[in-house]
Amino acid sequence: MPSNGVEGRVNHKRVLRVMREESLLCQLKRQFVHTTDSHHRYQVYPNLLATTELTAPNQAWVGDITYIRLPSCFVYLACLLDAYSRRCVGWKLSKRIDTELALGALDMALTTRSIQPGLVHHSDRGVQYASTAYVERLHSVQAQISMSAVGNPYDNAKAESFFKTLKREEVYLNQYQTFAVAQANIAQFIEDVYNTKRLHSSLGYVPPIEFEEVHFQNSRV
Repeated sequence: MPSNGVEGRVNHKRVLRVMREESLLCQLKRQFVHTTDSHHRYQVYPNLLATTELTAPNQAWVGDITYIRLPSCFVYLACLLDAYSRRCVGWKLSKRIDTELALGALDMALTTRSIQPGLVHHSDRGVQYASTAYVERLHSVQAQISMSAVGNPYDNAKAESFFKTLKREEVYLNQYQTFAVAQANIAQFIEDVYNTKRLHSSLGYVPPIEFEEVHFQNSRV
């Protein structure tokens, strides 16, 4: 039956989602890329997050790094999440997995959030987070440094969960041809979808921004 020109237009993301749900996509083996180098000369810190009772935003942030495949290379994404609201408060995409990558996400978070001395900054023991420049930046705002135990991914489960959501709902539904396209799409997903619209069962089925707004409204009552 011929199309009327309207019904025939189908969003490619919807097609990919339906094909994935019906197991119609070819399952390619994904190359694993290590993003954590914990064998370094820098100081490591105890896990403070495990004993921190979360009662408000900007009390604790969790940071992590993941990789994204482009046609000719890998790029790396560093993110910081508010541990209370799960809001992504800082991020940076880079072609290099170095201290500047992690610092970019941290500087965005410090620019956009109002924090108090004593903020717990939690991450793995990777060299990017343990480096002199990164630690000095945290000390400059009187943050407390917290790191996961070696080989325990559950210590940073919220960041891992965020990356799984990002890849399942954005990255794997697209084939980024350039760094600029990847950066634009990821920025839109984080700011316009994940933080603003995506519901979280752990937050009472509201998105992170709304969860924070409700908290601040209640705190003023």
